[in-house]
Amino acid sequence: MRYDPDKHHRRSIRLPHYDYSQPGAYFVTICTKNHECILGDIVDGEMRLKEFGSLADECWRQTINHFPNVKSDVWVIMPNHMHCIVDMVDPDRRGGVTPPCGRPSAETTPLLGRVLAYFKYQTTKRINELRGTPGAPFWQRNYYERVIRDENELGHIRQYIENNPLNWDSDADNPANIA
Repeated sequence: MRYDPDKHHRRSIRLPHYDYSQPGAYFVTICTKNHECILGDIVDGEMRLKEFGSLADECWRQTINHFPNVKSDVWVIMPNHMHCIVDMVDPDRRGGVTPPCGRPSAETTPLLGRVLAYFKYQTTKRINELRGTPGAPFWQRNYYERVIRDENELGHIRQYIENNPLNWDSDADNPANIA
């Protein structure tokens, strides 16, 4: 379907005029399609990954390794979403490491969207192979992101991510809490 601005009114959640390729940290949330609880279960305040959750965790690790100037601070896979802190590293602080063949050059900082698109594509492709559902969407379209502005905010977000399984009963993404 071709984009028609008169029919399609997608509102961007991105900060206008913000350069998402610049070094910095971002708090990201990615949800499964229709918020389906398919990645695992919360048992006694701990996340227990199911097969697709383990695969998503593995794909996240591979994604971070794929992009040499991207680091992941903390992350958690929840039953129907994932939270992570993505750190876009200044290529000049990388120590001149030459990336392996097929990876972006050290001089090119990937856009946050490109990193997340790669992760979502790889995860979806592998899960669809397991389910026998080629081309089926697995993740919800788009993602939520917040620019982390200082160390204090970074600390609060880290704590939020680490405690997310403990707070599942009151989590807005928990289907039991959706009216």
